[in-house]
Amino acid sequence: MAALAWLLIPFAAAVGAAVWSVWAARRPSGAGDAEGVAGYEAFRAAMERPQGLPDARAHRREGAAEPRPAITPAAD
Repeated sequence: MAALAWLLIPFAAAVGAAVWSVWAARRPSGAGDAEGVAGYEAFRAAMERPQGLPDARAHRREGAAEPRPAITPAAD
């Protein structure tokens, strides 16, 4: 009887693997690829749009120089 119990373990694993493989290979239901592609296109369009810069950065890029602190040598 103990040998039969040890044979049932691999048999149960094989049945479980078969059930999982059938479940994993099923056709997807619901939304297809069109929804994912549309989302990707929206993402790309958003990334390609120029973004407004904050005022300080825009001011710097226009060429207005901001005063910089003077670098003085350390007195020892």
